Order: sequence, then C-alpha cells, then structure tokens
Amino acid sequence: MAGDRQSRRPSRRLPKSAAAAADPGPAIILVRPQLAENIGMAARSMLNCGLGDLRLVNPRQGWPNEKAVAPAAGADLVLEAVKVFPTTAAAVSDLGRVYATTARDRRMTKEVLTLRAAARKMRAHITGGGRAGVLFGAEAKGLDNDDVALADALLMVPLNPTFRSLNLAQAVLLLSYEWLLSGDTTPDSVVATPKATRPANKEELVMMFEHLERELDDCGFLYPPEKRPVMVRNIRNIFQRAELTEQEVRTLRGIITGLSAKRKQNFPD
Repeated sequence: MAGDRQSRRPSRRLPKSAAAAADPGPAIILVRPQLAENIGMAARSMLNCGLGDLRLVNPRQGWPNEKAVAPAAGADLVLEAVKVFPTTAAAVSDLGRVYATTARDRRMTKEVLTLRAAARKMRAHITGGGRAGVLFGAEAKGLDNDDVALADALLMVPLNPTFRSLNLAQAVLLLSYEWLLSGDTTPDSVVATPKATRPANKEELVMMFEHLERELDDCGFLYPPEKRPVMVRNIRNIFQRAELTEQEVRTLRGIITGLSAKRKQNFPD
C-alpha cells in the first residue's frame, strides 16, 4: 500500500500546458533509489516525455525530500503525485504488464526487449485498457533477482558493450523517450520559416529564373545555343531544390541586379 505524504513542501506550480502533458503511460518505478537528486532528475525526464506516474520503493533518503526539487527543474507535477511503496510487489500490484531494466544477464528464461520494442508493446497494452510499468534498480546495484522475477520481460539498451554505465535519470529518459516516440506523429523533417516571410510561389521563382537567365544570356554564359535548354533546366533545378522563401528570392534578385550593374560598369558596351 502506498505510503502517505508526511509533509507539504513549497511548490512551484507548473502552467496548465505542462500539467496537461502527463498522459496515462507506463508507471516508472524506482526500486530503492539512493539519491533524492536522481529522483528529481527522473521526474524531469518523465515530464519531458509526457509521463506522470512515478513510484518509489523504499527510497533510502525517505520521501518527500527537498533535495529532489531543484534537479526536477519544475517537474513539480510529477513529484507531487509520487507514490511510495514498501515493496516492489506492492508497487506493481495494479499493473498488467511489468518490465525490468537490466544491464547484465540474469540467467532467467525471460524475453529480452529493446526499449523501442517494449514501448510499442506497452502502448498497445495501455491502448487496450491495460496498465504497465517499468522497474529501475538502485544506482549502485540495479534490481535484485527477486525484483526481476516479478517482470514479464527484461529491457536492455544496446549500448557500447564495453561500457554500459547509465545514470538512473538517463535510463529513465531513454525509456520515456522511446515511449513518446512510439505514439509521436511529428514529421521527420520540416522547414522552419520565419513569420516575416513565406515559401516562394512559382510565379516568384519563374520571375527570378527569367531575370537570371537574361543576365546569363547577356554575359554569354548560356552558350552555345544548342546547350542552352539543358543549362537552363539544370540551373532551375538547383534553385528548386533549395526551397526558397519569398525573402530569399528577393535577395537573390538583388544579388543578380548588383552583379549585373557592376559588370556593366566595368565592361560597358
């Protein structure tokens, strides 16, 4: 059964937009965490990825703990909702699927998943109405085998095989980020356009092309005549790939005009 909060600490309230970020994702369960600072950083990692259910099993420095506040960097929403349990079994009692993080072979017959695969499985389980959670062990030793035995599967991060040392909050962030990505629809690539401009339309691009081509004809670049069509197409394709803004088109036309004026000044007809 969850322990009760014994005291109220001053709270820096988050804006409503931050409070709304927490979704019914997996519970993050820190088993016997040693440092309150790491609990705070784990809370920060969770809220960055929209998670809000943080559970502690027998934290060494007790809870609540003021030392967690500053490292949480404003993730008070998560800290204020922390639940404390006396045992790992109690912390996972309401969950249908439990995963245990580990960096070493446990000599148990269990499925071993990457964080990405586990995030997909958890999202499917939670979308179907179930509840899931992930166990993280203490900073120095990780989970013991009795904790791991409660899990349905093990999670391992494919890191450098000769150095797999992660801070507790780093491990929480990796899992939380994979959870976020498993339901994220952000496009892989977008063009950030300043508000003062917009993508150039085809009329503006064609006018720039024709302006440039007139000057290239005038200086004799588009020669011989039989190669002109191919050269023009190549030049236009270069600028089409650039995805120019209206402001950039105006700048390029100014450059063309400036270069042309300088050339005519130095080499008058």
